Amino acid sequence: MNWFALIIAGIFEIGWPLGLKLSQQPENNKWSWIMFSVLCMMISGGFLWYAQKSIPIGTAYAVWTGIGAVGTLLAGILFFQDSASILRLLSALLILVGIVGLKLF
Repeated sequence: MNWFALIIAGIFEIGWPLGLKLSQQPENNKWSWIMFSVLCMMISGGFLWYAQKSIPIGTAYAVWTGIGAVGTLLAGILFFQDSASILRLLSALLILVGIVGLKLF
């Protein structure tokens, strides 16, 4: 259950930078997206807190930030035309390999 909570925390970790980015778009309501970001931060932190009850802090933090970093990278590529160069994608793959390594070892 704690690993599931950590994955949920990581998914909400993607929400806050996404909300901040969307708050900068002229057609969007800035304050609504900022509040969305704050809500995602709170939910993400709550699930991280719960996950750390049985997952070592270093592992939990690395997995949490890794999910957030790779997820935000993918959101940027899919929705904001960020670069999808092979080196960026390879770097994201290395983050994922590190996360899997922390879980396995």
